[in-house]
Amino acid sequence: MKKTFLLFALVLMTAVGYSQKKKKSSSKSATNSEVLAKSDKISAEIVKNEFHLYLNEGVKKEVLFTRPIDSKKKLSECKITSFKAKDTQLYYISWIEKGTNKTDLKTEDITSIVSEIWDVSTKSRVVTNTQTTTNITEKVFLGGSKDVSETQQRRRSEGYEFKLLPNGDIVFKGKSSETKQTYDGIAKKYVATGGKK
Repeated sequence: MKKTFLLFALVLMTAVGYSQKKKKSSSKSATNSEVLAKSDKISAEIVKNEFHLYLNEGVKKEVLFTRPIDSKKKLSECKITSFKAKDTQLYYISWIEKGTNKTDLKTEDITSIVSEIWDVSTKSRVVTNTQTTTNITEKVFLGGSKDVSETQQRRRSEGYEFKLLPNGDIVFKGKSSETKQTYDGIAKKYVATGGKK
């Protein structure tokens, strides 16, 4: 009797252990995605080398947009922030893309900050902004003989710095100007307020 009971317990433990291992491996291969950020009904994920923004409504999962990821760039620091502007629920999504272009004489370290605002009720992108900073290290030859060289470093900036204010207004800041915009709930878009500084 004891032997039968022990044999039954051993078979049961083996079956449970095997089924749990099998479930883990099948679920991983089925999803094959990495969740970067979540807020309310919105999630940002990497799926098969693409950046996806999803609207999750219960069981239904709808893609708001898909963007291929450049194999030379790494995506990081993705954030989703829910906020209200003029009583409209909006979502601020931002992430950083970093990459390097390298040759024998020049290295460019490129960092792009992508900022987007989405209105989920209309499934539309309200604002998009990309600010790129490139740090360049270059070997420059002094003279035609290429015997003497020096390493020069410089920085190149493109686009505007983007800032979301607590009241839902946004600011685009450039090298010599700053533009503030506020959300127009009727037109469902951001419009300039005042003037440029």
